[in-house]
Amino acid sequence: MPHWALSATHTSPRAASAATTRPAADLDEPREVLPGVTLNVHARDALQNPPLRVERVSRSFGGLRAVDGISFDVAAGEHLAVLGPNGAGKSTLFNVICGDLLPDSGRVLLNGEDVTSLALHHRVRRGLGRTYQTSSVFAGLSVAEHIALALRGPISGRLALSMRSRERREVARSTERLVALVGLDGRSAAPASELSHGELRQLEIGMALAPNPDVILLDEPAAGLSADERTRLTELLLNLSDTVATVLVEHDMDVALTVADRVIVLESGSMIAKGSPSQIESDPLVRAVYLGEQHKARSARSSGPRAELDR
Repeated sequence: MPHWALSATHTSPRAASAATTRPAADLDEPREVLPGVTLNVHARDALQNPPLRVERVSRSFGGLRAVDGISFDVAAGEHLAVLGPNGAGKSTLFNVICGDLLPDSGRVLLNGEDVTSLALHHRVRRGLGRTYQTSSVFAGLSVAEHIALALRGPISGRLALSMRSRERREVARSTERLVALVGLDGRSAAPASELSHGELRQLEIGMALAPNPDVILLDEPAAGLSADERTRLTELLLNLSDTVATVLVEHDMDVALTVADRVIVLESGSMIAKGSPSQIESDPLVRAVYLGEQHKARSARSSGPRAELDR
């Protein structure tokens, strides 16, 4: 059964830490996007042009309205979770943001630029990174080789087959940092064919981060993970840089509500709720739509505070 059981009082670690407001002046200073990689985020531009803006997006398939007028912004460093049961419209919305689907109406903007008509590879060049529900790796390549391959595009401006010595050193240093960031430093030389399902998810996040994106979209990264793997994934997502805007489309409530600063909930293509993780947990409509009698039965069996992500 999917992890839809909600506790009455849940506080996201990210939401709690975000309660401390950073002075606006800090936005004008160089900030670390990944370890050893910095960029300048200007306060006025950050306020006027968030890394990701979705404006009144709709998409139908025949007579089915899969996404109906969805709008939201994601700020730099913010983790937004998009929740909903099967058929709610999560995947359609995700694919519209990525460029795999064109909307019937509405717009998608990256850093203020309208990218609605652009394909995924053009959006990647404008600061978008993404993962997929199904792992897409080369079985014979090592963890480090995958990361290095993902790095070569943004460093050279194209997928180079050969690089100057300076570029090779830069790739090597960045590869080492990214491998450590996603918790695979002990598996750097291991081929992808030897990785567990959870380690593959970690590798894919590292590859998505390699182009140094402003926005990263994660497509159900917790799907199929064991309890231990979900714990490691949650820790990884919580430790992502506070300058990368993250959109997490997820079916696992525990992971999503632990990681998210803010949550939107979809049902039949419409947004039925939005707010902090604690607000979403206590929302009666969310409980009615997604939990019903299952939540009541599960709550009756549970006692005491929620202890583990795999409950």
